[in-house]
Amino acid sequence: MIKQVMPLSLIIALRFLGLFIVLPVLSAYALSLEGATATLVGIVVGGYALTQTAFQVPFGLMSDKIGRKKTLLVGLIIFIVGSVICAISENIYTLMIGRFLQGAGAIGSVVTAMISDLVPEEQRSHAMAIMGGTIAMSFAAAMVIGPLVGGYYGVDKLFWITAVLATLAILILFTQVPNPPKIVHSYQEEESKMKDIFKDDALVRMYVTFLFHMSIMTMAFMLIPIVMTQSTENGGFGWEKSELWKVYIPAMIAGVLAMGPAAILGEKKDKGKEVFIGSIISIAIGFALMGFSHTPVPFIVGVVLFFIGFNMFEPLLQSFVSKFAKVHQKGAALGVANSFSYFGAFLGGLLGGWLLHHTNRSTLALVVIALCVFWILWIMKLRNPGHRGNVYMDTKRYDREKLDALKVVDGIVEYYINETEGVIVVKYDKDKIDEDKIRQILVK
Repeated sequence: MIKQVMPLSLIIALRFLGLFIVLPVLSAYALSLEGATATLVGIVVGGYALTQTAFQVPFGLMSDKIGRKKTLLVGLIIFIVGSVICAISENIYTLMIGRFLQGAGAIGSVVTAMISDLVPEEQRSHAMAIMGGTIAMSFAAAMVIGPLVGGYYGVDKLFWITAVLATLAILILFTQVPNPPKIVHSYQEEESKMKDIFKDDALVRMYVTFLFHMSIMTMAFMLIPIVMTQSTENGGFGWEKSELWKVYIPAMIAGVLAMGPAAILGEKKDKGKEVFIGSIISIAIGFALMGFSHTPVPFIVGVVLFFIGFNMFEPLLQSFVSKFAKVHQKGAALGVANSFSYFGAFLGGLLGGWLLHHTNRSTLALVVIALCVFWILWIMKLRNPGHRGNVYMDTKRYDREKLDALKVVDGIVEYYINETEGVIVVKYDKDKIDEDKIRQILVK
């Protein structure tokens, strides 16, 4: 599994490193450009997410039809072009255009779908944890590199680094990433329509969770650099951009450490909903401290609590969507989930910038806390995916011609054939049918 997952994890980690590396300093940098206002800065911080929203589903659908690798290549090239434009921008509007182009290379759902293609569902949580771990490490590296390089050499250099990282990702794609297996499924045309991925209540609840998760993250990255670097007369703490790593590193370490228990509880113990609720509470308390602190120490404690809550989601979000979605809809479902995620990031930047422009950080914190209350109520009705199981049957021992008989069996979620490995896969509801009954139906 490591051989299949690690190259893809490195690709997504390199791309996220390129995005993360500017986050610690972007809002403070953008505010200094010609034509900048707090609202426009918010659009710049979350701007890439608007085009991510527009292109996640098309990229997911494209990958289902023309192949994952070709789609990944297109996305990475677009991302490189956007990074170069950001690097050479001299005003807020050019920077905004570059950020929009960065987002147009929407490959997140494609990478996740390809991992789902290569890894059996029972190992998928481990695979997603590996991917989440590499993203977390890129996040941690960005929290050090961003403030130091941006503070001493200029934020434009960070965008050049981003373009180089994406180029390296292309090399990994064509030298290290294996081809996915050929999957054959038999669904009626009306069962494969896009609207079907909105019929599953669990998927819809996950989509909205993606939206809240990223919108609140963007608001945090609007708030933290501005408050830490603004003068004390303006309500800040007067730090230099090059010192921000002192805030981010302890927060990131705490966040990474929280991912392990979250993955164990969410995947192995089937307590994902409970992990989500605990994460939201940590985020709400963190924003309360960031919104109402008058000295650096409680503000930094708030940043740490926010990072803990944010990172606890990471090993579970993509995995849960891939478990709830049918095999022929993984790319599309993950595309929708990531579209909600990135649209949330754009809304978070826009709302956070507007609130900081027209009100203050205390009001921003109160808005986030209110969102967290609604978020908890939304999550309460989510059903953990552990009630579903999979049966793997060798095509030599079990009859593929009998698969149609499963259509009328209560408790069958879906079925398909992995032609590459010669395996019939049936997903079922454990509360309605057991594995032995399925095997009896299909045995030759």
